[in-house]
Amino acid sequence: IHVNWYEANAWCRWANRRLPTEAEWEMAAAADESSQKRRHPWGDEDPSGKRSNLGFVSLGPVDVSAFSQGDSYYGCRQMTGNVWEWTSSTFAPYPGFVPDMYSDYSQVSFHTRKVLRGGCWATSFRTIRNTWRNFFQPARNDIFAGFRSCAR
Repeated sequence: IHVNWYEANAWCRWANRRLPTEAEWEMAAAADESSQKRRHPWGDEDPSGKRSNLGFVSLGPVDVSAFSQGDSYYGCRQMTGNVWEWTSSTFAPYPGFVPDMYSDYSQVSFHTRKVLRGGCWATSFRTIRNTWRNFFQPARNDIFAGFRSCAR
């Protein structure tokens, strides 16, 4: 926790690994056996304290082996909750993006931030979903962020 993007990326280089892209992260979290998107890693059922570390249930991060009931179809654990996870992707609009009444919210950050996915232990049960994106400057280490890595 409190790992910035540069630190996460440096660890991956040291370990001969890499950060997942945003698309890879979402596939690991959301896809089912037929590559259809699910609302949560475990399916479409609402989050609970048995599936994920959200909503201040644990008042901080928990061991990576916790919450096996929340595993994704691909067996990835804690894709939502515990810590926000850095990806290698730069924050950019999705195709077809149209600003809404909050045009100054995300649009001003395009191409200047890195994407985090998954929520953290302080994220509300009501707001989390596999498609939720967060974005911060890569040097920020004051957020509840960590990372997972992929083979090169």
